[in-house]
Amino acid sequence: MNLYLMRHADAGVPRDNPKLDAKRGLIKEGKEQCMLMARMLSALKVQVDVIVSSPLKRALQTAQFVGTELGYEAKVEISSALGPEGDFVAFQKLVDKYADREGVLIVGHNPNLFKFLGRIITGNGGAGVRMRKGSVARIDMDRHPPLLQWLVDPRMARWIYASVAKSSRPKTSRK
Repeated sequence: MNLYLMRHADAGVPRDNPKLDAKRGLIKEGKEQCMLMARMLSALKVQVDVIVSSPLKRALQTAQFVGTELGYEAKVEISSALGPEGDFVAFQKLVDKYADREGVLIVGHNPNLFKFLGRIITGNGGAGVRMRKGSVARIDMDRHPPLLQWLVDPRMARWIYASVAKSSRPKTSRK
């Protein structure tokens, strides 16, 4: 299985009240991050069989925007294991539930997500992996231990798109 871990896109300033913070949606920059990352995933030929999201609005919106751009037609599934209070045991049960799938996209939050990623690839959580808002990591779960194939964040995706957009052919003069 290819497991894709994605941190939700930019949702602005956190709120002090947890109930209000749970309802915080994506801002314009966050929506742009979703579209950029979805284009990047499409360019990498990513295929997802299931998308699972944290129940918080910002993560669910991220999952829905990216899923739509990838052509995912099923409903985004919601799991409390991906919420800010989720733990690794619940996360592992969630991953095991979809072990028969080829591609699974999981959208959640930091600090849980980078801790889960570190624990998956090291077995003990000894790796520190920074995941910026909108970042996506691909983990090959069929390898033992699972192998981090790549990690792309919106900054890197913008840089890649900018470098690809520049013409590689020299300009010819017209005289």
